Amino acid sequence: MQHRTLGTTGPRVSALGLGCMGMSALYGDADRAESIATIHAALDAGITLLDTGDFYGMGHNELLINEALRTAPAAAREQALTSVKFGALRTVEGGFTGYDGRPNAVKNFAAYSLQRLGTDHIDIYRIARIDPDVPVEETIGAIAELVQAGHVKHIGLSEVNAETVRRAAAVAPIADLQIEYSLLSRGIEQDILPACRELGIGVTAYGVLSRGLISGHWSRDRKLAANDFRGMSPRFSGENLRHNLDLVDALRAVAEAKGAGVAQTAIAWVLSRGEDIVPLVGARRRDRLTEALGALDVKLEEADLAAIERAVPAGAAAGERYPAEQMAHLDSEQG
Repeated sequence: MQHRTLGTTGPRVSALGLGCMGMSALYGDADRAESIATIHAALDAGITLLDTGDFYGMGHNELLINEALRTAPAAAREQALTSVKFGALRTVEGGFTGYDGRPNAVKNFAAYSLQRLGTDHIDIYRIARIDPDVPVEETIGAIAELVQAGHVKHIGLSEVNAETVRRAAAVAPIADLQIEYSLLSRGIEQDILPACRELGIGVTAYGVLSRGLISGHWSRDRKLAANDFRGMSPRFSGENLRHNLDLVDALRAVAEAKGAGVAQTAIAWVLSRGEDIVPLVGARRRDRLTEALGALDVKLEEADLAAIERAVPAGAAAGERYPAEQMAHLDSEQG
């Protein structure tokens, strides 16, 4: 396994991380046994970074990771690092009602996560979306107090703009920013990524396959379950979907010429953006994990990168990455 360091103050982690959200929420039903087997396979392959959120399945995902780590070999368990997002407020029915970044709420969220994960510390802790009613300095200050107490090792950010990155970094060392980054989502390249690099902050990139859209496995007539949020995603709808899958077909031609899979090529592209970027792959099954791991063996030369750029130019995607009401919560889209 290749490794990368998250910024100048963060931990050294595997070059690919495992995003565990889909094992509990938002992508339709998942198989619990297969999910745990996938986490075990990831650990066995040398993946050390496990990413979750306390609101993924309203605690289900943290309990799932707890079970997977408890039943993993001791050596693998000791190498695993947990990255946890918090702050989302949920209803009994599963709806989202906002975010809470108040200092007392931060410490409350952390206490519950530590209990569910069955550990005495969280390796990287971050609010999932900035609370517009609480200055980011107060939220980061509360996490810094958890660091001082030994309950958290490193502070992260999620989906914030360059100004917020700077404000947060003025309060305490920031290990990484977690944000969507893929061939279809390149907005961070203008201001956010340069700010992170200026401040020595790493990037953990989620959505590297655009939620499966550029995996090479999506079809134009695929039917989604009622509990799969992609059914409400603009990029998966109508003419947008047809346009985006045309981009995938162009990418497929580049991948086949390289002797690689579409998903592997898309992940390899994110890996190629810099040693300070760690892609999170959202595999829910062992076969998809194996496919994603193959990206580590795909070496993109300048000619390959140019061909990818021609196939999927920056800004080529049709449709926003979230529905309008969710886009409004993204600080990263407001600056």
